[in-house]
Amino acid sequence: MNRKAIVSRDTKETQIKLTLDLDGSGVCKLDTGIGFFEHMLDGFARHGLFDLEVTCKGDLDVDCHHSIEDVGIVLGTAIKEAVGDKKGIVRYGSCMLPMDETLAMCAIDLSNRPYLVFDAAFASDRVGEMDTQMVKEFFYAVSYSAGMNLHLKVLYGENDHHKMEALFKAFAKALDAATRFDPRISDVLSTKGAL
Repeated sequence: MNRKAIVSRDTKETQIKLTLDLDGSGVCKLDTGIGFFEHMLDGFARHGLFDLEVTCKGDLDVDCHHSIEDVGIVLGTAIKEAVGDKKGIVRYGSCMLPMDETLAMCAIDLSNRPYLVFDAAFASDRVGEMDTQMVKEFFYAVSYSAGMNLHLKVLYGENDHHKMEALFKAFAKALDAATRFDPRISDVLSTKGAL
Protein backbone atom coordinates (compact mmCIF):
# COMPACT_ATOMS: atom_id res chain seq x y z
CA MET A 1 0.00 0.00 0.00
CA ASN A 2 1.34 3.41 -0.98
CA ARG A 3 0.57 5.88 1.80
CA LYS A 4 2.04 8.91 0.15
CA ALA A 5 0.55 12.29 -0.70
CA ILE A 6 1.69 15.28 -2.74
CA VAL A 7 -0.16 18.50 -1.97
CA SER A 8 0.28 22.03 -3.33
CA ARG A 9 -1.18 25.35 -2.23
CA ASP A 10 -0.77 28.57 -4.19
CA THR A 11 -2.09 31.87 -2.80
CA LYS A 12 -1.07 35.52 -2.89
CA GLU A 13 0.76 34.91 0.40
CA THR A 14 2.40 31.51 -0.06
CA GLN A 15 3.36 28.95 -2.69
CA ILE A 16 3.80 25.53 -1.11
CA LYS A 17 4.54 22.03 -2.34
CA LEU A 18 4.68 19.21 0.18
CA THR A 19 5.31 15.48 -0.18
CA LEU A 20 4.62 13.11 2.71
CA ASP A 21 5.25 9.36 2.94
CA LEU A 22 3.83 7.86 6.15
CA ASP A 23 5.86 4.68 5.65
CA GLY A 24 9.22 6.35 5.16
CA SER A 25 12.42 6.33 7.18
CA GLY A 26 12.69 9.94 8.36
CA VAL A 27 14.27 11.43 5.24
CA CYS A 28 13.62 15.15 5.12
CA LYS A 29 14.19 17.99 2.64
CA LEU A 30 13.01 21.45 3.67
CA ASP A 31 13.06 24.93 2.22
CA THR A 32 10.75 27.39 4.02
CA GLY A 33 13.06 30.31 4.76
CA ILE A 34 12.40 29.88 8.51
CA GLY A 35 15.30 28.03 10.08
CA PHE A 36 13.75 27.13 13.42
CA PHE A 37 10.52 25.98 11.78
CA GLU A 38 12.57 23.69 9.55
CA HIS A 39 14.28 22.36 12.69
CA MET A 40 10.80 21.51 14.07
CA LEU A 41 9.66 19.85 10.82
CA ASP A 42 12.90 17.88 10.66
CA GLY A 43 12.26 16.58 14.19
CA PHE A 44 8.70 15.67 13.18
CA ALA A 45 9.86 13.71 10.12
CA ARG A 46 12.77 11.93 11.77
CA HIS A 47 10.99 10.89 14.95
CA GLY A 48 7.79 9.86 13.16
CA LEU A 49 9.83 8.04 10.50
CA PHE A 50 7.99 10.00 7.81
CA ASP A 51 9.64 11.04 4.57
CA LEU A 52 8.87 14.74 4.14
CA GLU A 53 9.68 17.33 1.52
CA VAL A 54 8.47 20.91 1.92
CA THR A 55 9.08 23.91 -0.30
CA CYS A 56 7.44 27.15 0.81
CA LYS A 57 7.90 30.57 -0.70
CA GLY A 58 6.05 32.93 1.62
CA ASP A 59 5.72 36.61 2.42
CA LEU A 60 8.46 36.59 5.04
CA ASP A 61 8.87 40.33 4.52
CA VAL A 62 5.58 40.57 6.46
CA ASP A 63 6.29 37.89 9.10
CA CYS A 64 6.35 34.11 9.49
CA HIS A 65 2.59 33.71 10.11
CA HIS A 66 1.28 32.88 6.63
CA SER A 67 4.13 30.49 5.81
CA ILE A 68 3.82 28.45 9.01
CA GLU A 69 0.02 28.38 9.06
CA ASP A 70 -0.22 27.42 5.38
CA VAL A 71 2.38 24.66 5.73
CA GLY A 72 0.16 23.37 8.56
CA ILE A 73 -2.87 23.39 6.23
CA VAL A 74 -0.95 21.53 3.54
CA LEU A 75 0.58 19.02 5.98
CA GLY A 76 -2.85 18.26 7.47
CA THR A 77 -4.28 17.75 3.99
CA ALA A 78 -1.38 15.43 3.11
CA ILE A 79 -1.88 13.39 6.30
CA LYS A 80 -5.58 12.97 5.48
CA GLU A 81 -4.83 11.91 1.90
CA ALA A 82 -1.98 9.56 2.85
CA VAL A 83 -3.98 7.80 5.58
CA GLY A 84 -6.76 7.11 3.07
CA ASP A 85 -9.90 5.23 4.18
CA LYS A 86 -8.33 4.38 7.59
CA LYS A 87 -9.19 0.69 7.29
CA GLY A 88 -6.94 -1.43 9.47
CA ILE A 89 -5.19 1.40 11.31
CA VAL A 90 -5.03 1.82 15.07
CA ARG A 91 -6.61 5.33 14.78
CA TYR A 92 -5.46 6.50 18.22
CA GLY A 93 -1.93 7.43 19.24
CA SER A 94 -0.28 9.16 22.15
CA CYS A 95 3.17 10.02 23.43
CA MET A 96 4.71 11.47 26.57
CA LEU A 97 8.01 12.93 25.42
CA PRO A 98 10.80 14.26 27.65
CA MET A 99 13.36 16.77 26.43
CA ASP A 100 15.80 17.79 29.14
CA GLU A 101 13.74 19.71 31.74
CA THR A 102 10.58 19.65 29.59
CA LEU A 103 7.85 17.03 29.42
CA ALA A 104 5.26 17.23 26.64
CA MET A 105 2.21 15.14 25.81
CA CYS A 106 0.35 14.53 22.57
CA ALA A 107 -2.79 12.45 21.99
CA ILE A 108 -4.42 11.94 18.58
CA ASP A 109 -7.64 10.48 17.24
CA LEU A 110 -7.86 10.24 13.44
CA SER A 111 -11.64 10.55 13.73
CA ASN A 112 -12.51 12.91 10.84
CA ARG A 113 -13.72 15.26 13.60
CA PRO A 114 -11.25 18.14 13.90
CA TYR A 115 -10.56 19.57 17.32
CA LEU A 116 -7.48 21.09 18.92
CA VAL A 117 -6.74 21.37 22.62
CA PHE A 118 -3.46 23.22 23.14
CA ASP A 119 -1.99 23.93 26.56
CA ALA A 120 1.50 25.43 26.43
CA ALA A 121 2.95 28.73 27.56
CA PHE A 122 6.13 30.35 26.27
CA ALA A 123 8.31 32.96 27.96
CA SER A 124 9.67 34.54 24.79
CA ASP A 125 7.97 35.95 21.70
CA ARG A 126 10.09 33.95 19.27
CA VAL A 127 12.76 31.31 18.91
CA GLY A 128 15.00 32.03 15.97
CA GLU A 129 12.75 33.46 13.26
CA MET A 130 9.66 31.54 14.46
CA ASP A 131 7.09 33.30 16.62
CA THR A 132 6.18 31.11 19.59
CA GLN A 133 2.48 31.86 19.12
CA MET A 134 2.73 30.15 15.73
CA VAL A 135 3.10 26.74 17.39
CA LYS A 136 -0.60 26.73 18.27
CA GLU A 137 -1.56 28.19 14.88
CA PHE A 138 0.40 25.47 13.08
CA PHE A 139 -1.19 22.61 15.01
CA TYR A 140 -4.66 24.16 14.65
CA ALA A 141 -4.18 24.20 10.87
CA VAL A 142 -2.91 20.61 10.86
CA SER A 143 -5.76 19.29 13.01
CA TYR A 144 -8.53 20.92 11.01
CA SER A 145 -7.10 20.04 7.60
CA ALA A 146 -6.46 16.44 8.64
CA GLY A 147 -9.82 15.98 10.40
CA MET A 148 -7.89 15.06 13.53
CA ASN A 149 -8.68 15.36 17.21
CA LEU A 150 -5.37 16.66 18.57
CA HIS A 151 -4.41 17.35 22.17
CA LEU A 152 -1.04 18.90 23.00
CA LYS A 153 0.25 19.92 26.41
CA VAL A 154 3.53 20.97 27.97
CA LEU A 155 3.31 19.50 31.46
CA TYR A 156 6.37 21.42 32.62
CA GLY A 157 9.52 23.01 31.31
CA GLU A 158 11.53 26.22 31.20
CA ASN A 159 13.30 26.50 27.86
CA ASP A 160 11.05 27.55 24.96
CA HIS A 161 13.20 25.73 22.40
CA HIS A 162 12.80 22.50 24.37
CA LYS A 163 9.04 23.02 24.81
CA MET A 164 8.44 23.61 21.10
CA GLU A 165 10.67 20.74 20.01
CA ALA A 166 9.09 18.35 22.51
CA LEU A 167 5.62 19.18 21.15
CA PHE A 168 6.63 18.54 17.53
CA LYS A 169 8.37 15.27 18.40
CA ALA A 170 5.50 14.07 20.61
CA PHE A 171 3.13 14.83 17.73
CA ALA A 172 5.34 12.77 15.40
CA LYS A 173 5.41 9.75 17.71
CA ALA A 174 1.65 9.91 18.35
CA LEU A 175 0.87 10.20 14.64
CA ASP A 176 3.17 7.28 13.84
CA ALA A 177 1.33 5.20 16.43
CA ALA A 178 -2.13 6.22 15.19
CA THR A 179 -1.36 5.39 11.54
CA ARG A 180 0.03 1.90 12.22
CA PHE A 181 -1.79 -1.15 10.96
CA ASP A 182 -3.05 -3.82 13.32
CA PRO A 183 -3.87 -7.20 11.72
CA ARG A 184 -6.78 -7.61 14.14
CA ILE A 185 -8.53 -4.57 12.62
CA SER A 186 -10.17 -5.46 9.31
CA ASP A 187 -12.27 -2.32 8.76
CA VAL A 188 -12.30 1.11 10.36
CA LEU A 189 -12.01 1.05 14.15
CA SER A 190 -15.39 2.54 15.05
CA THR A 191 -18.60 1.41 16.71
CA LYS A 192 -20.41 3.39 14.01
CA GLY A 193 -18.76 1.42 11.22
CA ALA A 194 -17.54 4.68 9.67
CA LEU A 195 -15.36 7.66 10.51
